[in-house]
Amino acid sequence: MTSGNLPRPDVHRDSSLPRSVRVYEVGPRDGLQAEKTMVPTATKVEFCRRLVASGITNLELTSFVSPRWVPQLADAEDLMAALDLPSSVRQIVLAPNARGLDRALAAGATEIAVFVSATETFAYKNLGSTMSDALASAEVVVSGAAAAGITTRGYISMCFGDPWEGAVDVHRVADVAEQLMAMGVGTLSLGDTIGVATPAHVLAVLEAVLARGITVDTVAMHLHDTYGQALANVHASLTAGVTEFDSSAGGLGRCPYANGATGNLATEDLVWMLDGLGIDTGVDLHALSDVSAWLADTMGRPSSSAVVRALSAARADRTLSPTR
Repeated sequence: MTSGNLPRPDVHRDSSLPRSVRVYEVGPRDGLQAEKTMVPTATKVEFCRRLVASGITNLELTSFVSPRWVPQLADAEDLMAALDLPSSVRQIVLAPNARGLDRALAAGATEIAVFVSATETFAYKNLGSTMSDALASAEVVVSGAAAAGITTRGYISMCFGDPWEGAVDVHRVADVAEQLMAMGVGTLSLGDTIGVATPAHVLAVLEAVLARGITVDTVAMHLHDTYGQALANVHASLTAGVTEFDSSAGGLGRCPYANGATGNLATEDLVWMLDGLGIDTGVDLHALSDVSAWLADTMGRPSSSAVVRALSAARADRTLSPTR
């Protein structure tokens, strides 16, 4: 059974939407970080290689955080040493502080991500610091990376709601975004960490951020599908001109410090919708689905992606159908 025989969405182009989108794949880092069973480094390496073979060109590999905080990513150096990805692939690692940056640079990192929060409680729960201290740590990393000739990406978590503090003022998100841009980050990723955003809420946050003089081409959206709103929120973001979206193959992952936060937006679900809208991603939908099916089998549980499950069922049905 070849992928050419499997379903694909009909294409109906909306000329008001962007013609292309960058898919920023976070599966190897954000997707695996909360796994309780340790994933072998060799499996992570194979996962990354298969993702790239499917057309992924923006890949978040790992985090140089203390192993005490995220044991699953304690093999960051080993992973980097084992990978030999094409230079055309944007290879990003998370570095939470100066020590993490030193480790990342020594391991050969070519792009760095920093992580801050839009709420005080999550800053403490996730980073063990205040918001201002987290921003100060991020600034050290951003300046250090710049000195090494490396670009940085700034994550802001809890942009749409916090499980401890509740609603988050859109202007607070804009304040943090403005501070990160002033430090010199190249792009911003606005995180719906617990998946509570709805389309109008997404547009309100984007409006507040862009009102600070931040251009939409430097903004990405990091959406979770806890309440089934992720794709609706992607579409709202597209209408505002956003062209970069974070997602995880197979919907893998959740934030280990946010109760109730379920998986990331599945990359296959994102690509299916974008393909149907005639928006180019450079990703082969069926090849990517095969990667997630392989990983789900390796990890011994079904994929969280609706598209992966549907395509797997279609493949099984056609394989079992009698020859006519």
